[in-house]
Amino acid sequence: MTDPVNNPKHYTSHPSGIECIQVTEHMGFNLGNAIKYIWRADLKGDALQDLEKARWYIEREIQRRRVAADTANAALKEWSQFFGMQACGVTASADTEEETHL
Repeated sequence: MTDPVNNPKHYTSHPSGIECIQVTEHMGFNLGNAIKYIWRADLKGDALQDLEKARWYIEREIQRRRVAADTANAALKEWSQFFGMQACGVTASADTEEETHL
């Protein structure tokens, strides 16, 4: 008897004998889902739809990483400017910027 919840046929039909979850549980959500849809694309009857779903998750991951990189770059720029000013002996006060000589 098959178990459509815990062990549906398309989960275990890959020629490798490996279940997709054994690979994807080591990835982030978006990449894991993309791999899941690619892995089982030919096993559920609508491969094109599954490949479209995989592309959707890949695009989402690309956008997430771009935002993360932009945020990290902005923070790095702020820190570089701050420490650059300190290294040159410039300190910022609430009212004005003053140059200090060491």
